[in-house]
Amino acid sequence: MGKRISAKYKIDRRLGVNLWGRPKSPFNSRNYAPGEHGKNRSKPSDYCIQLRAKQKLKGYYGNIGEKQFRKIYQEAVRLRGDTSENLISLLERRLDAAVYRMKFAPTVFAARQLINHGHIAVNGGRVDRPSYLLADGDEISVLGKMAKNMNVQASLELTERDVPDYLAVESNGLKGRLVRTPQLADVPYPVTMEPNLVIEFYSR
Repeated sequence: MGKRISAKYKIDRRLGVNLWGRPKSPFNSRNYAPGEHGKNRSKPSDYCIQLRAKQKLKGYYGNIGEKQFRKIYQEAVRLRGDTSENLISLLERRLDAAVYRMKFAPTVFAARQLINHGHIAVNGGRVDRPSYLLADGDEISVLGKMAKNMNVQASLELTERDVPDYLAVESNGLKGRLVRTPQLADVPYPVTMEPNLVIEFYSR
């Protein structure tokens, strides 16, 4: 699981954005960085801008560790096509991202926990790796008693975000599939993501 589950919204203030677009984010009332000098940031350098773009993307997907995130970047470079688009598609095809997008969990951190505890299946088989990479057409479902869990049910009723059209969820809300691999323009980020700056950061 991520190392900052209990303090995940501190990431919002540190990065200067409401990263997940949630109403209870502390950034909504204190839109400056934490600490004594939080209100007095100097103009950032190009390196700082690139680093912040990387931190936003890593943070959004559950504060992915640097080693794992670099591997995702390296795979994006290896694949054919635009590296920025490849990076986003690899991140969105992660199982924890899909579980979050389908509203089985209220946050990507909670989605990761569901998977780690064995409550999610892919094509009928239990999968306990949040980083599991989905293929087009793969079916994701909530297993057993967890389908009636009050936290899962409350998440399904959240109105603060919609299921994007590259995913399809059945009417009962507990089973869905990846219809197609999304591109950057398809992904409903609450803030502007700049994967091109992430590529520049690692390409230095």
